[in-house]
Amino acid sequence: MPLSKPFVTLSNAARRCSVRSAQTLDLEDNVTSKVRKVALAGLAAASALALLAGCGQAPSESKSTKAASKFLPCMVSDSGGFDDHSFNQLGYEGLVATAKKLNSKFKTAESKTASDFAPNINSMVDQNCNLIITVGFNLADATKKAAKSNSDTDFAIIDDNSIDAPNVKPIIFDTAQAAFLGGYAAASFSKTGVVGTFGGQQIPTVTIFMDGFADGVKYYNQQKGKNVQVVGWNVDSQKGSFTGGFDANDTAKQVAQGIIDQGADVIMPVGGPIYQSAAQAIDEANSAGKSISMIGVDADVYNTDKSVRSILLTSVMKGIKPSTSAVIEQSAKGDFSNTPYVGTLKNDGVGLAPFHDFASKVDSNLKAELDKIKAGIIDGSITVTSPASPKS
Repeated sequence: MPLSKPFVTLSNAARRCSVRSAQTLDLEDNVTSKVRKVALAGLAAASALALLAGCGQAPSESKSTKAASKFLPCMVSDSGGFDDHSFNQLGYEGLVATAKKLNSKFKTAESKTASDFAPNINSMVDQNCNLIITVGFNLADATKKAAKSNSDTDFAIIDDNSIDAPNVKPIIFDTAQAAFLGGYAAASFSKTGVVGTFGGQQIPTVTIFMDGFADGVKYYNQQKGKNVQVVGWNVDSQKGSFTGGFDANDTAKQVAQGIIDQGADVIMPVGGPIYQSAAQAIDEANSAGKSISMIGVDADVYNTDKSVRSILLTSVMKGIKPSTSAVIEQSAKGDFSNTPYVGTLKNDGVGLAPFHDFASKVDSNLKAELDKIKAGIIDGSITVTSPASPKS
């Protein structure tokens, strides 16, 4: 899912709000502007208006105001918050855009810790939300319980496929496919012959990135006769480096530094804001004479966070925004179903972002090679699997 425009970044004050309501499209400014224009026109042409007064009723406005929708979509974030420049924010952007399209209000609840999940979901239920979208694997238990107790409410959950209920729609992504391309690109770009990855928590939606990344490096080695090493994750043992959460903090920076200390010059942090801590470690290492780059995840981080552009090689993307929009529109039309949405390379539900500022620095043949690999994954001639891959 190519993302061509920057996301709206929420203020810190907005993050502190637990439950927020968004208003429908406000037309007051337009109405005020029209009144002023009419008033000025009246002063300039009073006699003309007097003549027209006897000629019948004036024509009405050709445009009609769209009636406000009674449908109320709602969203509950994971602990990363809606300004994580990643999957929470992508979901939020999809919610905002679709509510505007439907001319409906929307509500959100932002979670700070796991203890907020159930209360936030229940708050959305209490406010009569028609569709409640929960963002992230970690909200699965709370979502399942709420859905069971509120069978008339539609639910959707991003990054989880564990709930079997008629009113819960999974929104999931085979990100191993896109991460495979990212691993191949990392191996091609590496000068030290070592690349690395680490995650926030060892959960399927994180390790699927790491599996694809490592397998992409392995494929590069097979095709090129090279021996680029991966540190931070072992596909066979399913063991690696994790920060224990998704916060940008000293722990995340230390884990990133550990990857750097092992010689990695391309690093892919997987887990929302933890990339910000990795960027700090990378910037410090580069200031000391190294040349290290980073691969973002979920969004095209080049667009969502300008502060890391100078070190961003590319991003492994999920189509969270369009998939969220599609599910909201289906629910609003009464077409909701519990059939999972599965994002793949074939349906553009996952993808590799452009190289942006690094386009002139990568191998001149790399884009063509990646296009060929992508086609191979889509037609099945190149197999990309992960223990965490969605089961369809």
